[in-house]
Amino acid sequence: MSDDDGWYYDVRTGQVTQGKDPNALNRMGPYPDEETARRALQIAAERNKAADAADDEWQNG
Repeated sequence: MSDDDGWYYDVRTGQVTQGKDPNALNRMGPYPDEETARRALQIAAERNKAADAADDEWQNG
């Protein structure tokens, strides 16, 4: 998948769009499809939770 056909989630507007946008500083992605892009915030929260758990495990043994 190239950035030209990837899907993006705009955190400012909540819109999902496809393709590159040179003025898109508020976008998350690229994602492989529209449905996954719509879940961008959920995916980020899940990744953050996993990273936090890994950090806790590393720090606390």
